[in-house]
Amino acid sequence: MSKLSREDVLKLAKLSRLKLSDEEIQKFQNELSEILEYVEKLNSVDTSGLQPTYQVTGLTNVMRSDEIIDYGTSPDELLKNAPAVSEHQFKVKRVL
Repeated sequence: MSKLSREDVLKLAKLSRLKLSDEEIQKFQNELSEILEYVEKLNSVDTSGLQPTYQVTGLTNVMRSDEIIDYGTSPDELLKNAPAVSEHQFKVKRVL
């Protein structure tokens, strides 16, 4: 069984840029150790006869086909209505 040390929790806190009190270190040491124990239990389960689950909804392809749609206007006609055009594109104010 995996039991995290105080140093392990402090290292995780440092990597996560968290400042923990002594009470929080003790709390997370226990909670994270329980999580690791549960993961070890899951790793010990025999899954050799099971198929992997890649898709749970049964959908195979939710993408539409790429089709060119002719709306009967040209880009030049659309740009005529624009208040400002630059290099054959709509010119808009900068957005930051």
